[in-house]
Amino acid sequence: MQQYDYSNIIGRAEKDFAPAASKGNSKMGKEEFLTLLVEQLKHQDPLNPMDDKEFTSQLAEFSSLEQLTSINDGIAALANRTVQEEMVDASSFIGKEVRAVGDNLSIRPDGSVSGMFYNLKNDAEHVYLNIFDENNNLLRTVQMGAQAAGEHKFEWDGKDWKGNTLPEGQYHVALAAEDKDGQPIMTLAEVTGIVEGVQYSNGQNCLRLSDGRVIQYNMVKEVVGTSTAAKEKPGEDPAGSGGNDDDTSASDA
Repeated sequence: MQQYDYSNIIGRAEKDFAPAASKGNSKMGKEEFLTLLVEQLKHQDPLNPMDDKEFTSQLAEFSSLEQLTSINDGIAALANRTVQEEMVDASSFIGKEVRAVGDNLSIRPDGSVSGMFYNLKNDAEHVYLNIFDENNNLLRTVQMGAQAAGEHKFEWDGKDWKGNTLPEGQYHVALAAEDKDGQPIMTLAEVTGIVEGVQYSNGQNCLRLSDGRVIQYNMVKEVVGTSTAAKEKPGEDPAGSGGNDDDTSASDA
């Protein structure tokens, strides 16, 4: 099998999220401020009391601190209410088939595979789809060949580059495309699935699909339709395993 070097287009980047060094709390809260002010009054020299202007200034600082604390509490409450309202809105998708920006695929218990759409901003000379497991191990690179700008469908047979059928589970795809001059082309992957539930994860409301995949609520682009039993049958997934002309030219790299 001919070997190719895809290092210039696969390009996976990893970020280091190492926590910052812990620092002591250098900010004074309203309780500490008030305690300090009272102690200052208790121990002031009766023969040389605190200047009234200084005292008024400190009271003004305390008032400002109280207002800022109240504002922060209000913002936090508003944010929490917004998340709750968004979750209620997201629940309206339950039982419906949606299309959303995403790169995750799944192999279902019956062996069928969810499908994916992708959009090319410009005509591409080469399009590659790199399939990874949940541990980011590269399982297969599929070469789609030259493709025109626009939308295309990718249908995976659920096998690795050796032809082994992979187990039920979650997988994801990294797209790479380049033009005739070898320059990268912007791509956007989208997935479809039937919404089964709503969950809050990593600070965002997400939709849980019937095959276990999770997509962000704010990434939903379209409600395709209402779920029916027929859509759950193998081979009848609108973006799942089934014949499609876009996939016939695909080959393993």
